[in-house]
Amino acid sequence: MKTFNNLALSRRSIRKYTNEKIDDECIKKIISVALVAPTSKNSRPWYFVIVDDAVTIERLSQCKKNGALALGTCSHAIVVMADPFKSEAWIEDTSIAASYIQLAAEDLGLGSCWIQIRERMYDENTTAAEYVRDILSIPENIEIECIITLGHKNEERKAYDPKKTMWNRVSFNTWNIEE
Repeated sequence: MKTFNNLALSRRSIRKYTNEKIDDECIKKIISVALVAPTSKNSRPWYFVIVDDAVTIERLSQCKKNGALALGTCSHAIVVMADPFKSEAWIEDTSIAASYIQLAAEDLGLGSCWIQIRERMYDENTTAAEYVRDILSIPENIEIECIITLGHKNEERKAYDPKKTMWNRVSFNTWNIEE
């Protein structure tokens, strides 16, 4: 197990995966972490659909014109969504849960990539969320934030270099940032 700092530095978006399936125990560990992610007022508005059917994943990979290709090679996808009536901070709540999913995957040596769905378009008339909702029979009252791809890595990406940390974007007590 990595320290949190090393985990955060080594987590990179992976868009190419091997054909090897992720075992169910790993998926359970990843979801168990998402289910304890903090939410506004402990509202827990999020829901998750785990997709491991290759045909469904291929259909999901067509959810928008750009930025969804990682879905084409992953073995699992987790659709992260929420009931906006349970929390006015549902976007933040789902974003935290999705980030937890990605960090848990990295901790298990797996790759992941965030595929943004909210406010993206499938075509001129259909949102990516409507497209995904139709494929997975998601109720109309549930908002879709993103899809997290998961798989065994078929590419290596270097960890972030701590020397490149943008400390120039940080100030204390008052805005004192010059770019």
